[in-house]
Amino acid sequence: MYGIVNKSIEDLVVANFGQDKWDAIHLRSGVDIDFFLSNEIYDDDVTYKIATAVSEEMDMSLNDVLVTFGEWWVMRTTKDKYPGLLESGGNNLRDFLVNLPNFHNRVMLIYPKLSPPEFKVTDVEEAGLHLHYFSKREGLQDFVRGILQGLGQLYNAPVTLELLQSRNEGSSHEIFKINW
Repeated sequence: MYGIVNKSIEDLVVANFGQDKWDAIHLRSGVDIDFFLSNEIYDDDVTYKIATAVSEEMDMSLNDVLVTFGEWWVMRTTKDKYPGLLESGGNNLRDFLVNLPNFHNRVMLIYPKLSPPEFKVTDVEEAGLHLHYFSKREGLQDFVRGILQGLGQLYNAPVTLELLQSRNEGSSHEIFKINW
């Protein structure tokens, strides 16, 4: 993953719990990198180690850490660093989600070595849709859940999410039923 992901986790911890808590998490993670460069690619294992260390240090489930980080990713990292990118997705939650399958094409202009997930949208209605999430990376469905909740906050359209199918249950990909 790009360093911006790891840096964003650090920013989340420092902003909410202080530098000392981040230092403890960093030490616990065993990651021997003093600072993350946003445009540098790091092994996915680095991110997983950091997320696990946050979970242990904060006495939270890893799922809760990933949901919280997904919300932070939208409301702080992306909104603050790439507002134009978010605005290009649409003027409301429905438009953004319908345009989501093309979103990472724009992101790849900034991060050309990105290995993004893929999304497919089906069953589109006025106040809901089904979002199909395909990824080579395992275990990030709660991060996606957090991103979706963060998008709901961003567009002032609180969402309800239901996981209709999951790779954890033998499916080929996740399907989220999203209503707002």
